[in-house]
Amino acid sequence: MTDPWVALEPGTDPSERVRILRRAHETFTAGGTVSRPVRSVVADSWRRSAGARVSPDASASVELSDGDLGTYRSEHPLARVMPLFRELMGTFAQDGQHLLAVCDAHGRLLWVEGDATTRRLADRMNFVPGARWSETAMGTNAPGTAVAVDRPVQVFAAEHFIREVQPWTCAAAPVHDPRSGRLLGAVDITGGDGLAHPHSLAFVQAVARAAESQLALLAPPPSETDSLRLTALGRDEALLVTCAGRKIRLSRRHSEILVLLARHPEGLTGDELLCALYEDESVTPVTLRAELARLRRVLGPDVLSSRPYRLTAPVETDFGTVERRLGSGAVTAAASAFGGPLLPGSQAPAVVRVRRRLSDEMRAALIARGDPDLLADWAHAPWGEEDLDVWRTLATLRPTPPVLARLRELDAEQAAPGTPSAYATYLQRPRP
Repeated sequence: MTDPWVALEPGTDPSERVRILRRAHETFTAGGTVSRPVRSVVADSWRRSAGARVSPDASASVELSDGDLGTYRSEHPLARVMPLFRELMGTFAQDGQHLLAVCDAHGRLLWVEGDATTRRLADRMNFVPGARWSETAMGTNAPGTAVAVDRPVQVFAAEHFIREVQPWTCAAAPVHDPRSGRLLGAVDITGGDGLAHPHSLAFVQAVARAAESQLALLAPPPSETDSLRLTALGRDEALLVTCAGRKIRLSRRHSEILVLLARHPEGLTGDELLCALYEDESVTPVTLRAELARLRRVLGPDVLSSRPYRLTAPVETDFGTVERRLGSGAVTAAASAFGGPLLPGSQAPAVVRVRRRLSDEMRAALIARGDPDLLADWAHAPWGEEDLDVWRTLATLRPTPPVLARLRELDAEQAAPGTPSAYATYLQRPRP
């Protein structure tokens, strides 16, 4: 497979692939061994499913029904883009005898629409609104796995963990809140073998992106209008958007203070702020109080309170978004929100610690994920140009002449005397 996220590439015999996958599935369910033809994304999902003690003969349970389902759906953020889903996918699902499905971030199906005959068949396995199809409940399946790994995925036939679902093929893509980066759920197309094509995966991914764009254009929910928004990644002077929508470009010191207060909504004492901001121990509390007084004039008297110093409104931050996405394993979404190191010119001790930790966590997640596109984006950004570990991983996954040339350059500059270079190590690796 040239693309591990695509289940069946053009030219592959579907019936032969099904036979191979069924044998592999039987081998895994019998002894826990995954044979070579199984894609890595599916193998990992099978292992997670087995770890969650999902039975291959399980069936979905309906958790929401009638009034509870109606209320939950009406209040869910994805209800605002259901008209868009229907416009983009409805005709395709109806004409192709497929189903359009939308689930929440827990893998619960909220909407299942499409061809009537296909719906009746899906009803038999409880692929219905209100049923939980998370990976931990129903094993490997496109909507459940898409929210589990937070990226578009296609699942073909016997790649499904549950035997009852193996006649089906599906493709799903996660949808995020464009402001906070929070995973909202996934949009899915489910049907027969005709969906086992790279185009179906690209299609649902494009629909998910269109939904996120539509959500960005819609007015934010009322609760979000009461929040401050702070952008501090990749810039020395942070940008603050107030609750009233006013944009304020902060000085470097005020940027540092806002970053620290945003990370400590409970507040910080003067002494704590003094230690967090200044390397020079001779700086007096009077200097800090004067800085805070200037900041209060910039923000307005009702935004910054004292004893302890804290912000009176909740704050949405770009670095907080990255941290949340990394914490939930949403590496692709975290990378899209990472605009660069946190206040890169700051020498405030606490900011330096946060900046280093966030960058280290981001690059470690990228290396572990092993997605060459994400690694290339990092390596070619200003903050990744000298990152030897990232370039080494990228060379392993995408050994193009420019990548290898850059790896040689970094080796010459950074390799410690007497140690084998990254490039030499790459050359010694066995080739497939």
